[in-house]
Amino acid sequence: MKKFFLALAALVASLPTFAQYSSGGFSLDEENLYYGVRIGMTVSNISGDASKFVTDGSKVGLTLGGVLGLRLSDTTPIFLESGLYYVEKGGKGTDTGVDPVKTGAKAGLNYLEIPLLIKYGVKANDDIALLPFFGPYFSTAISGKTNKHSSFNKEYFKRFDTGFKLGCGMEYNMLYLEMGYQFGLTNISKNDDFSAHNGAFFANFGVNF
Repeated sequence: MKKFFLALAALVASLPTFAQYSSGGFSLDEENLYYGVRIGMTVSNISGDASKFVTDGSKVGLTLGGVLGLRLSDTTPIFLESGLYYVEKGGKGTDTGVDPVKTGAKAGLNYLEIPLLIKYGVKANDDIALLPFFGPYFSTAISGKTNKHSSFNKEYFKRFDTGFKLGCGMEYNMLYLEMGYQFGLTNISKNDDFSAHNGAFFANFGVNF
């Protein structure tokens, strides 16, 4: 959480500099290409076979990223957005007494993630646009620990994950806020006897240019 608040403070401090580039209200009719930065948080867990890996507690993590969006139609405010994110996921478990190595674990999984999102713009008023979105994501883990060991040894998790993200964003001038959920489709467990899937609520704040 300390990392999240430090990064948020740095972004807020830089907003006066960003503001000088603002061209006024957001216009769905004129927006053809945009790029932006994002900072936020995830509240994640790992679902799986209860007898092998239980994470009935959530883990709060940091999200940092940059995005690029492209309008797909001249007549309809539909956009394709991609980018690169650093996303912290995982979960906290409860010891069920079945397997103390895998149950009761605190799992940390830190990913580099690339989403491919379809966004549709709905103009709320002259300054505010709502942008519901959905689409797949592709990610690979770059670090993480489970029970003080590497999360990617033979007992725990695979590095690659894919899934879907859905949610809704809101843009006011250059400022952007979004919330949603992402659910993993890939079985990230290395153990053939049980399965594990990522899931996370997320909330991001950012600036679009």
